[in-house]
Order: sequence, then structure tokens, then C-alpha cells
Amino acid sequence: MKVGAHVSTAGGVDKAIDRALEMGAEAVQIFAAAPQSWRRREFTPEEMDAFRARAGETGIGPNYIHGPYLINLASPDPSLVGKSVEALVRDMEVCHRLGMQGVIFHLGSHKGAGLEAQFRQVVECILQVLSRTPEDVWLVLENSAGMGGAVGSRFPELGRIVKAAGHPRVKVCLDTQHMFAAGYDVRTREGLEAAMEEFDREVGLERLVAVHANDSKCPLAGGVDRHENIGQGYIGREGFLNILSHPAFRGLPFLLEVPGADGSGPDRPNVEALKELRAAAHSAH
Repeated sequence: MKVGAHVSTAGGVDKAIDRALEMGAEAVQIFAAAPQSWRRREFTPEEMDAFRARAGETGIGPNYIHGPYLINLASPDPSLVGKSVEALVRDMEVCHRLGMQGVIFHLGSHKGAGLEAQFRQVVECILQVLSRTPEDVWLVLENSAGMGGAVGSRFPELGRIVKAAGHPRVKVCLDTQHMFAAGYDVRTREGLEAAMEEFDREVGLERLVAVHANDSKCPLAGGVDRHENIGQGYIGREGFLNILSHPAFRGLPFLLEVPGADGSGPDRPNVEALKELRAAAHSAH
């Protein structure tokens, strides 16, 4: 199990590897575009080659791109859906060029139309992205915290989409904060056991490829997407020890998306906190 972090690509995508090394992270996640904009950042071929070389020589990986937050495959607005598909296709292409595993993204919100009305559209968009992108990259669906018509906060909903797509390149990333906010009590052995049994039954553990490791500012079943630093939120150190000890997560990259001590994102203290918990979980077995 590797401890990774979301890092900035300021100054060139290859700088992401140096930032990971500085904080002790063993895998990275990046944005290939501004998260709140449809505008693209064009990485130069030299930058991309340098990223691949640096990742190779440092052993940092598996690495992922996080799609823009604007993506919404469940939207009733056709122009927004079209832009979402194009953004995913471009991110998947960059992912391939960088030698990364896949693109993690939020499915979006049906905006009150109801999932039934938008279900086929979501599945068809996923299949369209897959048909237009390289075979060696995964399209990774992330569970949501469940606010405002967000799709995929409960595992039966996520599983239904995965099964309907029926494609081997569709994978899942579980966000610990989103799980907790959606009502899955990952703090207790019983709660986590029940959650992962449900995940295996509805989605399939073989689809799980990454974890977004985030503590929660929001209480259990609060339905809000609010990340906290490791051990400082409602999940707490004991909750993460519980998660890291569970066999379902063995061998997966844990990617931090926490605010950090100064609010500028994942940092060394959070990486070290997670590594300490990993060691404690390991020695408990």
C-alpha cells in the first residue's frame, strides 16, 4: 500500500514528482487542467517525457489524473454533457502520454431530474469516452458524498452504472470522506466490514483501484463534501487505522486530498501521519 498525494503541476508536469519527493509521497494525483474551468493546460512533449522518466527512476506510482470538477455526465443540459465527455477524452489521452493508470472523476449530479431519467445517458457517456481513448488507461468513477442529486454516493447506484457499462476499463476510487458523509461508518470494524461487503456485492472489489484518503469535517451521514487533515476530523486516527487494516485496501494507493496545515493542500505532516498509521496497521497483523 502506497501513500500518495494530490500535487501541483506548476512549472511543468514533471515538477509533480519533485513535489511528491519533498513531502515523502509514493504516488501522485494531478489535475491536467484547471479544476474549475474548461480551459486546458497544454503540457509540452518534453515535460511529459520528463514526467515519465522521473516517475520511472524514483518509483513513484501508480499515478492518476483527477478530472475537472465541472464534469457532469448526469446533467440534463446536453452542452454540459458534451463538454464533460470531451474533457474526459483529453484527460485520458494525457494520462496515456504520462504513463499514468487512469482518470478519476465525479459522475456529477442529475440536478433533480432523478437518476432514472439520466441513467442511460451516464452509461453511454462512459462508453463513448472509452471508445475514443487508449486501451492502457482506466476510467475511474469516484463515489460522491451525496449532496444535491450527486450520483454514486451509495454502492448499489455505483454498481448499477459499472455493470451497465460492462467494460473492463471502468474502475472505482473510494473516497473515505465521501463514504463517511454518505452514511458508511468506516470508523468501526463492523461498519467498515458491512460497507466493504456491500461494495463487493454491488460493485466488485476487483474494480477498486485507488483510495482518496481524507478525514471528514462533516459528521457521519452529513452528506457534505468537506475534507479534513488525517486524524483531525470525524473519522479520526482510529478510523484510519481501521481502514488501513482492512484486507480490501491492501496494495492500493492511498491518495491524500487534505487541506494541509496551511490550507494549501497535502503536505509532509499528513503523509507522515498516514505512513505511521500504515506501519501500526501492519504491525497489528
